[in-house]
Amino acid sequence: MYQIHLDNQQVFTFDEIKLNDNVITGKINNTPFSAEVQQTHTYEYFLRYNNQSFNILLLKFFPDEKKMVLKINGKRTTIQIKDKYDLLLQQLGMDKMSSKKTESIKAPMPGLVLNVLVSEGQAVKKGDTILILEAMKMENALKAPHDGIVKKVAVSKGTAVEKNQLLIEL
Repeated sequence: MYQIHLDNQQVFTFDEIKLNDNVITGKINNTPFSAEVQQTHTYEYFLRYNNQSFNILLLKFFPDEKKMVLKINGKRTTIQIKDKYDLLLQQLGMDKMSSKKTESIKAPMPGLVLNVLVSEGQAVKKGDTILILEAMKMENALKAPHDGIVKKVAVSKGTAVEKNQLLIEL
């Protein structure tokens, strides 16, 4: 069983999905369906369902989040897919546990802090370089794991650090 969430508004339940010679069969919300699908280009598909045609273009794919951004007949749509395990975790209230944000950035290895690029109270975006650590004669750029505000800078330029030592708190 799968649940498909369209733009966080509509939810569809899919069961007994099978693909055989470009024909998808199964049940949508406990109603049997059959659709014809063809891949037309690398990220483009043509779908015929219920006497309607759909041109589908995959714009973005986030496998860790089981999320896709599609353009369906020219309209941008975000799709979130949940399988039976995601639904069970949600039912048990454990679905939010895996998305807990890292609140501290620790040294991945012993080294020397070459530069601290943020200060306390500064806003950072996911992927921003926040610190340069030299280890084994190589410079390593440590990046923000998520958007946030720097709560504490625990080291300064020139500080020698040990593995797992706190560097920055977000």
